[in-house]
This record gives sequence, structure tokens and C-alpha cells, in this order.
Amino acid sequence: MYRPHRHHRRSHRRQRAAGMWGALRARLFGPGELRLALLSLLAEAPRHGYDLMKELEARSGGTYRASAGSVYPTLQQLEDEGLARSDAADGKRVYQLTPEGRAEAEAEAEAIRRIWRRAEELGDWRHASLPESWEIARPAMELAKAALRAVARAEGDPETIDEVRHVLERARREIANL
Repeated sequence: MYRPHRHHRRSHRRQRAAGMWGALRARLFGPGELRLALLSLLAEAPRHGYDLMKELEARSGGTYRASAGSVYPTLQQLEDEGLARSDAADGKRVYQLTPEGRAEAEAEAEAIRRIWRRAEELGDWRHASLPESWEIARPAMELAKAALRAVARAEGDPETIDEVRHVLERARREIANL
């Protein structure tokens, strides 16, 4: 039976952990939400595409990196819809909202708030991509599985479910205080 060298196994575990954390980072925007996010950023101030990409990254704590292949076509869409216009300034294309674009941003204010709340929550995971985080990925997932198993065995018993919740909260507080 083939057994990979122990360093290969460790590398494979890191790749799996990175994939697991990557799933958490996978998607910030649902359909049409990048459009709304760009509208909201342009409502704050005129910006060029690269500035918009950097701001999207900053608002997610660095966990989301917009690509030019998603931002520029969306900016073009906003122009085509008459919601934004662009002018050349210092060799860059600067985008700003039209009055119709401002009205759209105001009409979608609640959806935009939800997007930025989600971006902030995603930013809480920014440390998950550090190599040191891979070392705790397995024990963290084992803890989660043990908690889920205990709840399943409890068959709806509120006292047991409460106890599991308290144990997890205590562990979270202890780790946060390290």
C-alpha cells in the first residue's frame, strides 16, 4: 500500500484547510450585488476602477479581491443604464453617478446595507488565510462536529443544547482572551 511521505501528507492537509477556508471567502456578492456595491461607492465620491477595486477589498478586511474582469464590465453596465458616467482625468477613467444613479442607490439602500454588513462579517475571517490558521483548522472542525453530534444525540433536549452552547461560548471567550 502506498503511503505518502509525512511532509506530503502535511502539505495535503494544508491544501484541504486552505480549501475549507477558501469556501468561507468564496463569494461576497450574489447576482446583481456588485452593481449595487459599486453604485453605493460612487454615491460617496467619484472614483476610478482601480480605486473601486481597492475599496471593495478594504471593506471586506482584505478577504475579497475584485477583479478588473468583474468591475469594469459592471461599470460599463452602469453607464449603459444611464446610472453612471465617466470622464477621463489624469489618464484614468473616473466614474460618477448620474441623478438616476443616485436615485437607484437610495431606492436600494437596505440591500446595500446588507451587502456591507456581509462584507464586514467576511472581514472577520481575514486571519483564516494565514498559515498559522491551518494548524488549528482540524481541531476547530473537530470541535464543531462534536458539538453537532451532541446536539443530534440530545434529540431536542433544551438543557443539553443549552449546555453545548455554553461550552462553546466559554471556549470562544477563553480563546478570545489569549
